[in-house]
Parts: sequence; C-alpha cells; structure tokens
Amino acid sequence: MKNYFDLTGRVAIVTGCSSGLGVQMAEALASQGCAIVPIARREDKLKEVAAMLTEKYGVEALPIRCDITDTEMVDNVVKTALEHFGRIDILINNAGTGAVAPAEDITDAQFANEMNIDLFGSFKVARAVAKYAMIPAGFGRIINIASMYGLVGNKIAPASPYHAAKGGVVNLTRALAAEWGDKGITVNAICPGYFYSPLTRETLDSEFFQNYAKTMIPEARYGEEGELDTAAIFLSSPASTYVNGVILPVDGGYTCM
Repeated sequence: MKNYFDLTGRVAIVTGCSSGLGVQMAEALASQGCAIVPIARREDKLKEVAAMLTEKYGVEALPIRCDITDTEMVDNVVKTALEHFGRIDILINNAGTGAVAPAEDITDAQFANEMNIDLFGSFKVARAVAKYAMIPAGFGRIINIASMYGLVGNKIAPASPYHAAKGGVVNLTRALAAEWGDKGITVNAICPGYFYSPLTRETLDSEFFQNYAKTMIPEARYGEEGELDTAAIFLSSPASTYVNGVILPVDGGYTCM
C-alpha cells in the first residue's frame, strides 16, 4: 500500500525549533522519516531537540544556531546543511515573535522588530533555501507559518505589528508560489489559531480569554498538541504536489465567522 506521506530521504530545515510549535512540526516530519535541521537562537535547546528527534524517531538531526534576521547567518546555515546532507527539500518557516499593546502605544522599534523577524526573516530563509538548494535541485516544499491574525483583526489582544507582519507572510507566500512554481517549488502557508506555546500559555489560561474563545471559535476550544502536524506533513509530502500558494487556516473555524 502506498504511503502518500512518506518523507524518508528528505531533509527539512525548521526555524524557531527550540520550543513550542516548531518542535511539534519537526517531530511530525521526523515521524515520517525526514531528517531535520532545527535552527533557532538558543543553542542549548537546539541540541536537546536534535537529540530527542534522533532518539525518538531514528532520524538524523543537525542543530545549527541561527538568528534569522542575520542574512550572513541564514546563508551559512543553508550552506552548512547542504554540505552535510547534499540537499534541502523542505523549509518550515516558523520563527516569529509577537508584540501586544494598543496600536497608539506601539513604538517604532516594536513595529520594526516584528516586521524584521516575522516577515523579513521568513523571506531571508526562503530566499537562501531556494537560491542555494531548491532551484538548483528543481524541487522544494516551503511552508510559511503565518497566523489567523494574518487574515483578520481581533478585539481581544491588540497586536497590530503582528497582524501586519503575518498578513505580509500570507501574501509573500502567494508571491513566492507564483514566482517559483515552475521551478518545482511549492510555497504554502499555515495560519494557526490559538495553540499553547511558551509565549501564549499565560494568556490562553486566563479566564477572560477562555470565555472569549468559547464565543469566537466555532469548535469552542483551543488547538491541541498535534493538531498542526497533519497540515505540515501534508504540505511537505508527495500528497500535495499540485497544492501551491494555498493559505490554510488551522483555527477551529475562527476565520470562518
């Protein structure tokens, strides 16, 4: 029987892979046989993640410290991964941050930082992976992790720089999909809803936010660990060869209202 989701022999770079959703998606790909290059700024955490992936799934993992806002570091990560594995098939552009404050109080520095990490950083990694690995190979799968907040506004947690940056990621995805589609590269985006992570746990656990979620999310709950995995596997796998430029919300229905 054919396994449409088999990633054996593939190599994936996962950014923001020291904790949270990045690690979960790295595990999802590793569970299908994919070698992983976890990158993030915290080297000690990266080494722990790499060791876990190898021990738990039997795949090779090459942790590399990288600040995705640093072009030279990004280029070096891609070149190092290529030297080691000889290929980079998949990129999950997951690294990001989030400033929460009323728009009228957001500083220039906060807005610039958000754009620099979430939008420009995502572009830098995609550019390097495409230029050095995927275009020469005639094959690639790029998955940008945007947010449902890249599709809509919200009235519960003012975060205009985050909305702007993730909205940029959404349309950057379409632009790159259009530009690179005839080079064998698909570029798609996942727009997660409310999921627990080290950055969101305190907010999501608050009573007022839980009440808001029950009203605003048709499924009346937050996303659970593992509920992003199948989207990441699908968009990385041979099952999605003709899926390109798609923006996939995984949000319990939040953006359908």
